[in-house]
Amino acid sequence: MDQKYWDTRWEKQETGWDIGYPAHAITKYIDGIVDKNTAILIPGCGNAYEAEYLIQQGFTNITLIDIAPMAVENLKQKFTNNTHINILLEDFFEHKGQYDIVLEQTFFSAIPPFRRKEYVGKMHEILNDNGRIVGVLFDKQFNNPFPPFGGCPCEYKPIFETHFDIVKMEDCYNSILPRQGSEVFINLKKK
Repeated sequence: MDQKYWDTRWEKQETGWDIGYPAHAITKYIDGIVDKNTAILIPGCGNAYEAEYLIQQGFTNITLIDIAPMAVENLKQKFTNNTHINILLEDFFEHKGQYDIVLEQTFFSAIPPFRRKEYVGKMHEILNDNGRIVGVLFDKQFNNPFPPFGGCPCEYKPIFETHFDIVKMEDCYNSILPRQGSEVFINLKKK
């Protein structure tokens, strides 16, 4: 699942993860952030609807990462001349930067399960003291050899607890209709 894999998905318009707007669970969390200069990263951002919402709410320090060149080109057009958004064509695991919040929306489910500990370590590395991962994870098994990769809190907790305090990892009450009952909302604070 390298750059070519993801770019091909974009070229073939195989973007089933794209719901067409920001997830309600994430926008509700964003609405509670007071400091509009909070450094926010959205990895594997796709069409970055959450970034659009952040801009509408007055946020000024947003970084978007995607590995697919086509996705990044779309974002550069979408956010032309917006100085509050930094758009990077990059592999998340090679990224250098420091953030207060990482918004998680389908990125974790795109990473093969054998790399989940690496994901947690990288998140810990790029988050500032008291930084957080906030968003949604699947509470569902897909049993596919390709993304999305599912799981459950019973699998996630032991992986995340090594580097994060679990503030919340509970059923997501405001999931989109097709995902109701199959997502958990997470708020994980860096130890």
